[in-house]
Amino acid sequence: MNYFIKQYKNSTNQQICSINLPSSKSESNRLLIMNALSGGKITIENLSSARDTQTLIKLLTADLDSQIFDVLDAGTAMRFLTAYFAITTKKEVILTGTERMQNRPIGTLVDALHSIGANISYENKDGYPPLRINPFQEQISSTLSIPGNISSQYISALLMVAPILPSGLEVEIEPPTFSKPYIDMTLGLMHLSGIRYSQNGDFIKIAHQGYQKSMQIVESDWSASSYWFSIIAQSKIGKKVLLEGLKSESFQGDQVIKSMARDFGVNFEFKNEGLLIEKHSLALKKELKLDFRKCPDLAQTVLPCAASLKINLEMTGLESLRIKETDRILALQNELAKFNCQLIESKKGVWKLKTSDFSIKSEPIIETYEDHRMAMGFAPLAINNALQINDIEVVNKSYPTFWDDLQLFGFEFMQK
Repeated sequence: MNYFIKQYKNSTNQQICSINLPSSKSESNRLLIMNALSGGKITIENLSSARDTQTLIKLLTADLDSQIFDVLDAGTAMRFLTAYFAITTKKEVILTGTERMQNRPIGTLVDALHSIGANISYENKDGYPPLRINPFQEQISSTLSIPGNISSQYISALLMVAPILPSGLEVEIEPPTFSKPYIDMTLGLMHLSGIRYSQNGDFIKIAHQGYQKSMQIVESDWSASSYWFSIIAQSKIGKKVLLEGLKSESFQGDQVIKSMARDFGVNFEFKNEGLLIEKHSLALKKELKLDFRKCPDLAQTVLPCAASLKINLEMTGLESLRIKETDRILALQNELAKFNCQLIESKKGVWKLKTSDFSIKSEPIIETYEDHRMAMGFAPLAINNALQINDIEVVNKSYPTFWDDLQLFGFEFMQK
């Protein structure tokens, strides 16, 4: 299904729209793995309704006779379950996913698991799913080294299974480390679930121990909040929205959007119910330097917003976007070009977004590339001009109520 979107109510009305954000998919998926590793000792409240989380729940509670476990397009489920099954399965299992998932590399994680004794083989192409995972027989090493600049999910997967390994595990993360807040989130949630660990620079050591009985409440999703920061940034002075369920102290790295958005004219204030954000200034810088190493998922929100506001960007930390749900750099280049903007790699690892010629031709059509963040990142551009979003169901991966929430705010839709 496709949506034609128009927003007619972009005004400074008195009513503050309250948005009930989805629960954090990142926290939910980590806690689900920890609960499975604990034997059901962790009570989890406010679990995410995102498709990725629901897929993980289904696979963790699947019939014991199941052999094939299909993660669909859920990247965290693929990475986390690779480590989980490698250490816990009592029988041979096949872990697979969509065609795109079968073209997303996982060799670095598999190599790390091999080094400690896991029995994993590739069904088709070396380094890629599907995987054939056999029962863990013997731990042959309690130390390993893994690059920190490929995927933090590999590191999180290893950390979560470390306590149940007979000899524990010491992980060396080879710098540079991208998406470090996600690693910190994993360690923070493990600590709340009774796991003790030590950290010395790039080394994290976790002894053999058990997860403890606890009750965890999943916070609202800061990644989902970013689309509302983009909407308010493109609104008129005084426009406000209350984002329910966000906390001033959070494990989520994407909370950096609240400080990043100041350069886009948005202020924020924590309330009892959540976070109140408001458009307060039109006096914006024309050039910004941003580092996305700790928050790559924000790129698809920030770049279209910057384009709309004609803010040129110089960026680092976009490397991991190549191996996400799609090649997100290529997707951004294609769609931003429809607004007469250029995203180019000026030198290795340094990207520039040129926005000075930003313009909107009549009702542009946004392709989503089977990627939820492409749909939600570009939708806020409808604040000032009608546009069409193709394949709107992709948002179910992380934010199933996204379109309903946009309607609550004042956007209007026509099905195409």
